[in-house]
Amino acid sequence: MKKILIIDDEKSLRFTFKRFLTEEGYEVETAEDFETALELIEQTNFALVFSDILLGGKTGLDILRVVKERDFLCPVVMVTGYPNVETASEAVRLGAFDYLPKPVLKKDLLQVARTAIKYREVSEKNEKNRTHLEAVFRNVRDALVTVDGAGRILEFNQAAGRICGLTDDLSGRMFDDSLACCEGKCREALREVLEKRHPVEIRRMECRHRERPGQVVSLSTAPLVDGNGTFFGAVLVARDETRLNTLERTLKKRFRFHRLVGACEKMQELYCLIEDLADIPSTVLLIGESGTGKELVADALHKAGARVNKPLVKVNCAALSDTLLESELFGHVRGSFTGAVKDRIGRFQKAEGGTIFLDEIGDISPKMQVRLLRVLQEREIERIGESTPIKVNIRVIAATNRDLAEKVRQGTFREDLYYRLKVIQVDLPPLRERREDIPLLVEHFIEKMNAAMGRQILEVSEEVRQVFAGYHWPGNIRELEHVMEYAFARCHQPVVARDHLPSDIKAGAGEVVGSAADEEDRIHQSLEKTSGNKAKAARLLGIDRKTLYRKMAKFGIEHSEC
Repeated sequence: MKKILIIDDEKSLRFTFKRFLTEEGYEVETAEDFETALELIEQTNFALVFSDILLGGKTGLDILRVVKERDFLCPVVMVTGYPNVETASEAVRLGAFDYLPKPVLKKDLLQVARTAIKYREVSEKNEKNRTHLEAVFRNVRDALVTVDGAGRILEFNQAAGRICGLTDDLSGRMFDDSLACCEGKCREALREVLEKRHPVEIRRMECRHRERPGQVVSLSTAPLVDGNGTFFGAVLVARDETRLNTLERTLKKRFRFHRLVGACEKMQELYCLIEDLADIPSTVLLIGESGTGKELVADALHKAGARVNKPLVKVNCAALSDTLLESELFGHVRGSFTGAVKDRIGRFQKAEGGTIFLDEIGDISPKMQVRLLRVLQEREIERIGESTPIKVNIRVIAATNRDLAEKVRQGTFREDLYYRLKVIQVDLPPLRERREDIPLLVEHFIEKMNAAMGRQILEVSEEVRQVFAGYHWPGNIRELEHVMEYAFARCHQPVVARDHLPSDIKAGAGEVVGSAADEEDRIHQSLEKTSGNKAKAARLLGIDRKTLYRKMAKFGIEHSEC
């Protein structure tokens, strides 16, 4: 049963209105003044309010203001015995549903009541639909953007801010002018919808978004049409499929990632971990022996994330004295120490908005450990000779080849700093644990050094490969690169031979015996064991398929034989 409130200081009018409306099946409450009416409105969900304009010290317009300010959906009909233009226009301005002059006829009262309650039902339905749409709009993970027929932004959800970089101040602006940080393929799709009024879909495109490098989205755009079939704009839906695209790529073995080279399982895991960490601001600690590529991993973490267009500042903490390192990291003001002839900005400030890479972090002094701990805790620094803290927005990546846990046990490294640094720890595998990547790395260095030295070396001999496979590689990938550089300097033929290698490498790998006949026999045997499958035969020999083809041609082994 619909509830109606009658507000009037005349008892007879309240009685008459109540009797008329009750006979029509409505439930009616009455109030003689503003305070009583306000209390009833707060407690009851009325479908309609009739209010006299004059209510002692207050007016019906005050009732109307309260209803509108508190977003009550009930319509308010004003009733007065002294109608005039001023009160009528004020009532309409405040949102009154109707205005009835006294004396009020029964038929007019009932007609207004039916019309107002019907309006209330429609309003409730619209509000419910609007609330549902807002909830969907707000919570859906896809970016949603609606524009009018001219291309001005009407609405967009929170996901559009995250995926497309839209900000609150862009409502009402042209969509074309609001995407200055990406390639803008969505602009073209939306423009086509507005011009041709048919849906446009784009599957798996890379945004080229400066703040979200590598972002892959699927776009769906469609025209907006009202209930009468009138076109009034378009909607764009952008689904972030970066993770799915990455997952599909990781299912296919990757041989390179940024400047990292390797296809073994540990490297595949490292590539995926770097992608997962790229946009996370947490401090990362890289643990690995010298030469395992810690600096390359830091580069990849920075370039794969949203900070790619901001600075990447690198500091070798072991290369500087304590005083110099402090000045280098935090900066100083003029006159703070001997030689400080002018103000200097430190590396932390230079890395603002980007990443700072602190290499050899395990070698810093106790004093520097205290200062670094404060930076990680407070995200602020103080220049030498200055006590004013400076806030910094940076991502910290630290690296070491030391056993920091052991240094903590020995008391030479602060435990609290250790745990601040290893929020996320990434362990880099030594080369001896990823020997299957050595042929790939050798091919990479051949390509790199041919370009740098203007040479045309094609490959390394099988004997060299056996030496590389048997050597321990204490210097890891850096040592392999230096060995290849030495061999290039010695080699004046298309193939690097065992004699071109440094003597300590040959000695470290032990004696490797064999002849061309032996190598040819091994190729024949491998092809026989794999029923002529050259990819499997190459893996059995520890070489890639391209090298196998070259060796088959060298020994005159016809492809038809396998």
